[in-house]
Amino acid sequence: MQSAFKSGLRVASPKNRFFPVDGQLLMVLPRAAVSLKNPDVHLPILRSDAEGHYLEMQVEADSKESSEVAVIRRVPLENLSEEEWQELKAQYALLDLQACTDQGVSKGLEKIQDRKIQRLFMALLTFLNPRQVSIVLYLYKLAAEQGNGPIVSFRSNDLLEHLGYTRTKDGGFASKLRSQFNRDLVALHRTELVMAQSLQKGNQLGAKVMIKSVLRIKDYEIDNVPRDFDLSKAADYTYELADAYTISLEFFDGPARTGDYVLFASDIDISQKLGSNAKSDYKTKLLIYLASRMKWDALRDGQCLIISKQYLFKNLDLLGSNSSRNNQIFWRTVEELQQEGYILGAQEIPGKKKAGSIQFQLNAEKLSCHC
Repeated sequence: MQSAFKSGLRVASPKNRFFPVDGQLLMVLPRAAVSLKNPDVHLPILRSDAEGHYLEMQVEADSKESSEVAVIRRVPLENLSEEEWQELKAQYALLDLQACTDQGVSKGLEKIQDRKIQRLFMALLTFLNPRQVSIVLYLYKLAAEQGNGPIVSFRSNDLLEHLGYTRTKDGGFASKLRSQFNRDLVALHRTELVMAQSLQKGNQLGAKVMIKSVLRIKDYEIDNVPRDFDLSKAADYTYELADAYTISLEFFDGPARTGDYVLFASDIDISQKLGSNAKSDYKTKLLIYLASRMKWDALRDGQCLIISKQYLFKNLDLLGSNSSRNNQIFWRTVEELQQEGYILGAQEIPGKKKAGSIQFQLNAEKLSCHC
């Protein structure tokens, strides 16, 4: 497996169809999606300032790796009364972060009785999990097909079907899946990413701070008018889903702006494995990380990337001490992407220290960078 590197590069066929995903989004996506187990993550905090109240998590940058930027993901807590703020702080004290890390987020949230607050923490702690990333990729694909710039409209059942879920006898989907989908959309809508970018101002080095959501829900439709549906209430308390949504992709600037994007093959598979947890979808994690590194690194020989094994494992959440298990998962994931055509070959390059690097040869027919 480790020596599965192949020479030669396939030339992209004009018959293949691609869709562009914003380069800036891809550069920050792996960092914005890191889990609580990642060593660069600060524990979530409640913060209050003159502008409002926030629930936020900070991801530190690694000074040794240029592709690892600092990101804050935060949820603005709007229209909170002082009583509600104090209640939130009391519920925050019940959050068992150790259990979240050791036994899973759901276990760490068990003591929080308020469903709204529990779901708020869940959304922040699991933000941009592979299922949500798959949804974002599909929305970029729809944006290319619909041709309305960053504005995308879709039917909920259509997207659930593309995610690979099975319809019930009445042609719909189980309430648990519908609820999960609405909460994913609202999490992507509510959660802001705060990033700083160096900015030269004369002889001084300043910073430009960007605050963006991955997407914003512009409007939604209900087929049965008498039905009582509230977007936020559904995400916080109930098990409902609107029948159609219109969203705006907030990182989207369009392929005509500067040519700063990555092309994904339109036959990308976003279906979810039956019965599996989104956090174990290493295939999506690795695909996005490779796309991110295509933006950060200068590709060698057209489609070649050499990436430190240490950073690969950290960004795939392979953080346990069982190195044999981590290796098995990693090479199994590489094989999955080879079978789907994204990777033509991969081989391990020994380093001076214990952890070496992996050399990837990517298939331009499935993944291509325009910088």
